[in-house]
Parts: sequence; C-alpha cells; structure tokens
Amino acid sequence: MLPNPYAEALKKNGKALFVPFAVLGDPNKKQSIHIIQTLIENGADALELGLPFSDPPADGPVIQAADVRALQSGIKIDDCFDILEEVRSRTDIPIGLLVYYNLVLQRGIEKFYEDCSRVGVNSVLIADLPLEHATEAVRIAKEYKIAPVFLVSEVTTEERLKRIADIAEGYLYVVSYLGVTGVTDAVMEDKIRVTIQHARKYTTLPLIVGFGINTSEQIKAIVRAGADGVIVASRIAREIPENLKAIPALCAELASAIPHIAEYESTVK
Repeated sequence: MLPNPYAEALKKNGKALFVPFAVLGDPNKKQSIHIIQTLIENGADALELGLPFSDPPADGPVIQAADVRALQSGIKIDDCFDILEEVRSRTDIPIGLLVYYNLVLQRGIEKFYEDCSRVGVNSVLIADLPLEHATEAVRIAKEYKIAPVFLVSEVTTEERLKRIADIAEGYLYVVSYLGVTGVTDAVMEDKIRVTIQHARKYTTLPLIVGFGINTSEQIKAIVRAGADGVIVASRIAREIPENLKAIPALCAELASAIPHIAEYESTVK
C-alpha cells in the first residue's frame, strides 16, 4: 500500500474532510491559482482539481461550463501542471486530479503520471476508465506513487467492490446519486449510508462522497451517513462567472458544516 495522505488528514483533523473542486485554468491561469488558494485558505482539507476537457461525460452543465471557460482562455495541459506545481508549493494538503482517459492517453500514460508525481499530485481518478481496462494505468500510477481512485455507487456489485478494493488507493469516490454532477439538490441519506456500509466491508480506505453536494444541510446528512469526506464542485464553480467574491464565505460556510468527531458523536447518541 502507498502512504495515504487522505487517511492521515482524517486522523489529524478529527473530522470528515471538506474537499472542494475546481477546474484547472477556470476562468484563466492566473485567476485559477487565486481561486484554488482561496479554497485552501477557507477550509479545504484536500483538493480535487479537474483537467479541462471538451466532452466530460460524468459532469453536468456547471462543470461543463467551467471546462469551456478554461479551454476558451487558451489553457493547455502543460499550463495545468504549472498551476498544480504552484499550488503544491503553497500547501501540503492532499491534491487529487479528476481526468478523462483521452487526456491521459494523449500525453502518454507514463508521462502523465511522471508529471503528476513531479508536481506533487497524490491521487488520480480517471472518471471514464472502467475497471476492466485500468490495469496499465493502475500499474504505472503506483510506480509513481500516485493513488488510483475509483468510483463506487449504490449499484456497484459485491464482486466489483472486491475487485476495486484490491487495487484502489487513497480513497474511494462514493457517488451520491446516479447521473451527472450538480443537477439535483436531493441527498438520499439512507441510500448513501447503505452504499458506505457496503463498501466498508471490503476496504479501509476513506470513503468520500460527491455529486450534487450544494448545501450545508446536504453535507451534514452525508456525514451522518458515515462519509469520511465530502466533495463540493458545482456549487463553487457556479460562483466563478457570477461572483468570485462570494467564494471565501461560501467555502467557509460549507467547511464549517462538517463537525469534529466528538461533536458529531454527541449529536447522534
């Protein structure tokens, strides 16, 4: 097993992790660095950052718009690695990438993970790479000490969960509902609890929930369901073209919705 900064952060913080998401280069290279720094300064326990992609099948309209803004600014993958290197120089919290496989293939699988290692990325989730075709990427990721992250959901079978648990590192990304990101405000707490309990039978990795997390109340419900962390993406990305000045207060509010373990335990006894 690789060293696990997500598990270390959980132990250190004594609470579930607040993991905000941003698209690298949105709305341009300079402002992207500023936005990510804002996330760090206002409660981020870890970061999930996306490489902009023209056709992201797992993402809803808000993240798609963020991708478009980044690409229209002229951002390139090399620029994204420049941003990552700058961000890593400013923080030691875990940094994960969410990418699509075409970008990895275009760069070359080994070159991609070599660059991730060089700039201090801790984990990579390739959202459209099925487990059945992930062998080479997983092998190379681990050679460069990058944790391969996989998605699990309410429909992930026992057999598939076992196979994912055998090769995953870092954390498992628990999908809160079936669909694309950011298109519903509903959180099915009972369903998420069942998915988390199911996954815990096969792994000791942190279980971090994402997709459609927009409010403090949703975050509280997900933590009650047993999550080790919460990823917030569309809610933050929505502010970038509308009101950048709102991001610090928004992040602080969302981060503060996650209680410390002692506080949480006192509320459920």
